[in-house]
Amino acid sequence: MIITQAFHFEAAHRLPAVPVGHRCYALHGHSYRVELRLEGPVDPQSGWVVDFFAIENAFAPLLAILDHHYLNEIDGLENPTAENIALWIWQRMRAQLPLLAAVLVFETPHCWAEYRGD
Repeated sequence: MIITQAFHFEAAHRLPAVPVGHRCYALHGHSYRVELRLEGPVDPQSGWVVDFFAIENAFAPLLAILDHHYLNEIDGLENPTAENIALWIWQRMRAQLPLLAAVLVFETPHCWAEYRGD
């Protein structure tokens, strides 16, 4: 069974590794959507793979770090591409959510990165 919980945050960033003329080089912001996908068996007692409140509580500290902040100033996100944000979230959530199967980071409704682990 696969379950997904979505979160939203607002943040500013710039991509320092792109050419100076690239539009993502300049400071700008996104309304990000993060999806945490967990995969595992349904517990016959609870009827859940994982309690959604447990996912929400596990992600809350990271959400507080990301929401309404300048991502480039966060340790490990000096080059905050969607790909790097997904990896950053994975590295911090995997131990707390052992059934984590994927992290999706949407910069817009039409473009996103998905990380599924090593």
